Amino acid sequence: MDARKQASEGEIEDPTQLLVRRLREGHAEAAALLDRVYREALLRFCWGYLGQMEEAEDALQEVWYKVLTAGRVPERFRPWLYKIARNHCLNVVRGRARRKDDRDLPAGSQIEAAMTGHLTRLVKEELRHRVTELVAGLPEAQREALRLRYVEDLSRAEIAEILEVSESVVKSRLFEGVKKLRTHGSLMDER
Repeated sequence: MDARKQASEGEIEDPTQLLVRRLREGHAEAAALLDRVYREALLRFCWGYLGQMEEAEDALQEVWYKVLTAGRVPERFRPWLYKIARNHCLNVVRGRARRKDDRDLPAGSQIEAAMTGHLTRLVKEELRHRVTELVAGLPEAQREALRLRYVEDLSRAEIAEILEVSESVVKSRLFEGVKKLRTHGSLMDER
């Protein structure tokens, strides 16, 4: 049954599901659309784990391969996609540890916000650096939850699905992480 017929009968199909199905059927335009929708966010997400854009690009290719070869695409595509990306990136990081590859994660976002003036850039850079240091000092579970929520803009339910924990655990990790950041006096210091 095609999408138009389903829509006329009152069934509305998720466009992502339709794109994935069309991609598996060999329609190149579906691949281009899926890539256009998710590429930037997934690259940023993978880069956050891997620290190098080249590795993030490779990871993205692996993620799309896993999507294409999956037997079934779940109804909640976005969290499933991020879960695939997260698991792949964690495997790459674990592989590095076995190889004793000590590359540090990047200090900040690769995509800088629009800034005006030299002084504004300096102040924003200093604040970003201080926040990055504080976040790096949080327990990994809190860092990951904060990143998924505030960088990737995922809901608590989506984060719970990705991390395979309850939504209340996600809520707690977010609360504790934000609380620690808010109570840290160095963010309010005037230098």
